[in-house]
Amino acid sequence: MRVDYKFRNLCGTVYKQGNLLFTPDGNAVVSPVGNRVSVYHLTTNQSYTMGFENRKDIKCMALNPQATLLVTVDVDGRALLVNFVKQTVLHHHNFKTQVLDIKFSPDGKYLAVTDENHVHVWKAPGFTLEFSPFELYKKFPGHYDLVTHIEWSPDSRYFVTSSKDMTCRIYSLEQDENDKAACLTGHKDTVLGCWFSKDMNTLFSVSKDGSLFQWSFDEIQEIEPSAKRRKTMGDKVYVPKIGSVARHYFLQQSKVCSASFHQQTGMLSVGFENGVFGIWELPDFVNIHTLSISQNKIDSVAINKTGEWLCFGSSKLGQLLVWEWQSESYVLKQQGHQHDMSCLAYSNDSQFIATGGGDGKVKLWNTQSGFCFVTFTEHTGPITSLEFTKKKQVVFSSSLDGTVRAFDLIRYRNFRTFTSPTPQQFTCLAVDQSGEIVVAATQDTFEIYMWSVQTGQLLDIIAGHEAPISCLAFSPLTGQLASGSWDKTVRFWDVYSRDKSAESLQHQSEILAMAFSPDGKNLCSTTMNGMINFWNLETAEMIAEIEAKRDITKGRKQSDLTASEHAADKYFNSICFTADGAGVICGGNFRYVCIYDVESRVLLKRFQITKNQSLDGMNELLNSKDMTEAGPRALIDETGELSDLEDRIDRSLPGVQKGDPSLRRTRPEARTTCVRFAPSGRQWASSTTEGLLIYTLDNTIHFDPFDLELDITPLTIKHTLNQKDYLKALVMSFRLGEKHLIEQVYHGIPVSDVSLVMSQLPSKYLDRMIRFLSGVIENNPRIQFHLHYCTSLFKYHAIHLKQHRLEFQSCLVHLRRAMNKTWQDISQV
Repeated sequence: MRVDYKFRNLCGTVYKQGNLLFTPDGNAVVSPVGNRVSVYHLTTNQSYTMGFENRKDIKCMALNPQATLLVTVDVDGRALLVNFVKQTVLHHHNFKTQVLDIKFSPDGKYLAVTDENHVHVWKAPGFTLEFSPFELYKKFPGHYDLVTHIEWSPDSRYFVTSSKDMTCRIYSLEQDENDKAACLTGHKDTVLGCWFSKDMNTLFSVSKDGSLFQWSFDEIQEIEPSAKRRKTMGDKVYVPKIGSVARHYFLQQSKVCSASFHQQTGMLSVGFENGVFGIWELPDFVNIHTLSISQNKIDSVAINKTGEWLCFGSSKLGQLLVWEWQSESYVLKQQGHQHDMSCLAYSNDSQFIATGGGDGKVKLWNTQSGFCFVTFTEHTGPITSLEFTKKKQVVFSSSLDGTVRAFDLIRYRNFRTFTSPTPQQFTCLAVDQSGEIVVAATQDTFEIYMWSVQTGQLLDIIAGHEAPISCLAFSPLTGQLASGSWDKTVRFWDVYSRDKSAESLQHQSEILAMAFSPDGKNLCSTTMNGMINFWNLETAEMIAEIEAKRDITKGRKQSDLTASEHAADKYFNSICFTADGAGVICGGNFRYVCIYDVESRVLLKRFQITKNQSLDGMNELLNSKDMTEAGPRALIDETGELSDLEDRIDRSLPGVQKGDPSLRRTRPEARTTCVRFAPSGRQWASSTTEGLLIYTLDNTIHFDPFDLELDITPLTIKHTLNQKDYLKALVMSFRLGEKHLIEQVYHGIPVSDVSLVMSQLPSKYLDRMIRFLSGVIENNPRIQFHLHYCTSLFKYHAIHLKQHRLEFQSCLVHLRRAMNKTWQDISQV
């Protein structure tokens, strides 16, 4: 069996903290999700998460104007230089202090980075191989407190900084490090941002207390410059001249959290603590739009290139919104689970994944696009288990609120609610092969309830276990119901007969999870003593067992004072067979997911779900320097030493030691709650602390050797076509994108060579080829020639098109429509 699965996407978490970015073309949003980066394409409705990881959660990031280099900086100041196109890390750099903002200059030559109350300007790194791509250009001091924001002028000669000392300062790249910068004063709170206007004659600054100041900006010639300045800047030395023009106030009765300014349109977007955002036109300060989009503060605001789309991020609820203010509609609206994911389930065709969380919500995700397309909020308690029916039209969920619900995936509604005669908390559920019977187990009474899906009536209550039931499953071969319990037994029930006697498989420890093999002949179970047991159901004998404790490497928490404290909990709480039944995949309360071979009982591969040091339980060894007299440094509450008043306020109840658990004074632990293999066998997913991780065999990054060509011109394309290198000519025409050249190459390929060219066409260009065929069939009379292209294309690429049918759905619809139209025209002749 193949185990070369690669990380593909991170769903369930769309935004955590940091700044949001639009790509220079304005069609994609770049969002930090923990220590990873996700990209959401708004026009194609696709998303992906880059494969690299920062050491800790990302604090800020910057994308150069050419959209080729991305710099991400974590909360400790460690940065990664990434090739944005190839998604590969080029260099690691440590700024050695917390970075609050980082910006590329508009010409892409410089990179400005905050360093406490200083600003360091670095020469922008390139693609050349060098030992240290980051070269420091100048240091700019002047502020008396932390610098919070940096903004460049349109000509890249000046940049303006905002600080917690309630001032803004304007620096010139040509000035000396000892020269004083022009200072803008008058604000009464932290300045969140300051921006240049398009003509560079005006400056706008916004502070936390909701005030906006307008300043005039001009350059005057210095009368008596120093000899050093004349040497570096020439005979004419210019210095900025600043003047106060106007003062405006938002009057929203809430503090400003984030702001962004669009130079081309003069539009200012501001986000407030109460979840309200507003749009103002400057310099007239006209309120264009105000809307409440969240119940919590808006942490980040971004505006795309055209100024039509606004992107908002709220870290409290993990919300990411893209709003088109002209039509007053959402372009993108995504939100992850507010608490950890607890369970997941694959649909029968592997297209959808259902996830349940501690917030009582059931979300459905598209595995191809990575977006959540429906959320069910009927449950009032944490979700414990999820199951799809074989026909993919219904998903069942069990919850601690005492209900089992059935959701219709055609009309997107809750059409059945199953309850018990007395209030119970359901811990797991199972659905039979026909989808007519649903069963759920309780936590306290150790009983199994069985309902009819059509009528919603309770059919039977099955009792026999002596401890809480941890897992349920129907046999795909015999239809028997298997239940695993903490009483160290797996019992088999024939729910279709009146005989309630049950056969049992005795284990040596409490059972946590189990799974049937795809053929239904074997059963696999995990127990609390760290063992994986395999049973032959025909003979009811144990055929193999794996001692998994030696394969589980559990990291030490910050509260573990000795190494023996983290040795417990070495077991798997979720298990699933692979699609071919040759292996099992397991996950538990640690940072690894393991795949074992059933026949040889050998660990094939171990996947690390995250490398985020912001989570607890990531290190096998703790640093003794972090241990103080008061205990571990990470567990000491230092909120009383923060500089801002709102951060120092203790909102916990008097006498309560823990206070509000949502404040997250203790770090979340890296763990896996559920793992599932896709029925197609080409991908698997795990619900973790970081979100829903999807690993696949399909490599999403296609290597295209034609990307390396620099001389793709109409002349070279025609020359290649004349040399009878038809495949290269066709791909080069697709790369150039000129329609008449594509048609010339298309018609220049002989009929005898069409089949060979289509068989070797890279899969990256299938979408363009199908779209081109859709247009040429309608407008060109060479029908037999076009059909020969279509048959050859589907003959050699049918498997790839079927596996990625959601990606090619729109272009295939256009092709079908064009062929139907041509058929109708011919039939009328």
